[in-house]
Amino acid sequence: MNLLRLLAAESNARFIRVTGGTLTLLRRIVGQSPNRSSRSAVLSEDLVEALAGGTGSPTLNSLLPEMERPRRHSRQVKVGDVLIGGGAPISVQSMTTSKTHDVETSVAEINRLAEAGADIVRVAVPRPEDVEALPEVVAGAIVPVCADIHFNHQYALSAIEAGVAKVRINPGNIGKREWEAEVLHVAKDAGIPIRIGVNSGSLERDILDKYGYPQPEALYESAMRHVELCAAADFEDIVISVKHSDVFFMIQSYKLLAERTDFPLHLGVTESGSKETGTIKSSIGIGALLAEGIGDTIRVSLAADSAHEVEAGHQILKSLRLGRPGVNIIACPTCGRLTGDLFTVVQDVEKAVKSMKFEKDLNVALMGCAVNGPGEAAGADLGVSLGRGRAHLFKKGKILKTIPEEDIVPEILKAIEEF
Repeated sequence: MNLLRLLAAESNARFIRVTGGTLTLLRRIVGQSPNRSSRSAVLSEDLVEALAGGTGSPTLNSLLPEMERPRRHSRQVKVGDVLIGGGAPISVQSMTTSKTHDVETSVAEINRLAEAGADIVRVAVPRPEDVEALPEVVAGAIVPVCADIHFNHQYALSAIEAGVAKVRINPGNIGKREWEAEVLHVAKDAGIPIRIGVNSGSLERDILDKYGYPQPEALYESAMRHVELCAAADFEDIVISVKHSDVFFMIQSYKLLAERTDFPLHLGVTESGSKETGTIKSSIGIGALLAEGIGDTIRVSLAADSAHEVEAGHQILKSLRLGRPGVNIIACPTCGRLTGDLFTVVQDVEKAVKSMKFEKDLNVALMGCAVNGPGEAAGADLGVSLGRGRAHLFKKGKILKTIPEEDIVPEILKAIEEF
């Protein structure tokens, strides 16, 4: 993009003509088909300057129309004081790893997750002692609690009586239809929603025999079987999930539901793995669906501290400019042109931003050289472009000042606070 500015300067013209790969790229940026018949295009000086990131130039976002973000229309349910679907903000969920019957530890974990940004927290209820502990757990939690029920519908009935805000049932192991119907009637009287939580690892035997493998159509059929049961019970407060450990199948499963129903969808990749690999898988699966407007609440499932699930969930939303306001850090990928210790700068800024919990919706660019740095930093709300032992501090495309490299972190934090 810097080449564009050089071309414009050399030609001393307000407009320049671009062709080939550059034209294809620019057409993608402005939302045009890359395969249009014309082989060249004329760009205005303002657009060239914005693309090139020249000092004092208008930002690209100010010249190009904001793309409308798609959002699938869905019904709305209420989980405590949290709305899911119907255009409500996409909520982030997590699940405790502690034993629910250890009330003190369980409540402490729930509230720690809430402080990290969880909107709803689910607890496992596999034993009678977990059921007995639920009233105290619900009373001590500062966010709505969802009871995770498998095998025993009586536990679901007791959880509703204990005051949970939502119940998740697994269609593959909840048992007889009349047992599930009983849960639905009690939930309806209590005014709480049910999540039909289909999982690729626990499909009904007849469905698995029919398809031979937990394919997307199999997960969809399982979900709809229980939607029909809900309809027969005149129960409408439903959230559906069709989680799969295969990211591609997970995406296709949710797309089937999105195309054929209007129920709110709880997104997640089941058994996704460790903090590192699980975050990648979940980001691909959840992010791909959210980018198409599919999804009303999310949970990143990780074999790690549950707080990492919440952090990853919010990062996915932030990357798509969804969810709560917050500072979005843009960092140079780095290469041999890097000048200065950008790695430490990025780590320190991210750590400080996270701890200070800014609620300002800002893009902050931390760039490591003079090639892409000035353009990226100038196009963000705030940014720095490193040089040799110093950096330019930008605000909305204008250089505010030159600062020593050792002052970058405090100067950036100060600029965020004052923005």
